[in-house]
Amino acid sequence: MTLNCNGKLIDITTPKVMGILNCTPDSFYDGGQWNSDATILRHVEKMVHEGATFIDVGGYSSRPNAQHISEEEELKRVMPILKMLVKEFPDILLSIDTFRSNVAAEGIAAGACMVNDISAGTMDAEMFSTIAHLQVPYIIMHMQGTPQNMQYSPTYTDIVYELIQYFSEKIYQLRKLGVNDIIIDVGFGFGKTIAQNYILLKQLALFKNLEVPILTGISRKSMLYKLLETTPDKALNATTVANTIALLNGTDILRVHDVKEACEAVKIVRFLKES
Repeated sequence: MTLNCNGKLIDITTPKVMGILNCTPDSFYDGGQWNSDATILRHVEKMVHEGATFIDVGGYSSRPNAQHISEEEELKRVMPILKMLVKEFPDILLSIDTFRSNVAAEGIAAGACMVNDISAGTMDAEMFSTIAHLQVPYIIMHMQGTPQNMQYSPTYTDIVYELIQYFSEKIYQLRKLGVNDIIIDVGFGFGKTIAQNYILLKQLALFKNLEVPILTGISRKSMLYKLLETTPDKALNATTVANTIALLNGTDILRVHDVKEACEAVKIVRFLKES
């Protein structure tokens, strides 16, 4: 299985790691931490050195109850950083984390090769047609509600069945438009209770039936640290455990804050499966 990223075919038969670069002041774990060109460049260099295949750049915080910002503010946050990274790391594979079609288009024009959309097109009616025009890999995530209200009272009759139906419909729509590289993300923590998140993690392998790559973004999330009665900054071990379970259940891409540990999990699970 491959992804076409700026003309380069990326083989994801061996799972890949996507490093997170939050260009936001209010992300739940590292908001405001990368607040200068120097800190951003050092952090990205570290993630690439540790084995990240992709770097996911986002300027809109999607944590629960996050503040809504304008498209202009989002562009102001991400565009200079995308341009700087392309200049400093010419071979880098950048993903633009946005639900806005214009931001997606601007990001791809600046040198990103992939779009990561937490809303799977539901928050911008132009997103699907934009992706079809851009012909780039597209990550569609499931979220019940919006970042501002998604955790108020998430309710499902059968969460796995409902998400498989949701993705089936989205994939059908995108295929009709000619989109080739579609990646799904079940959206851990996005409109789900802790128990619902663990049902999804346990049954993640069922989503392989959709025959598209699976991305898992579970890094330092509340389903881990709340269960363990700790904090995001003390949830690295829990993240590695959860990432390992996700890999055993068929995840193709891990989206993480901590690249080295994720790459080690990939290496161990790969060796285990090949032994």
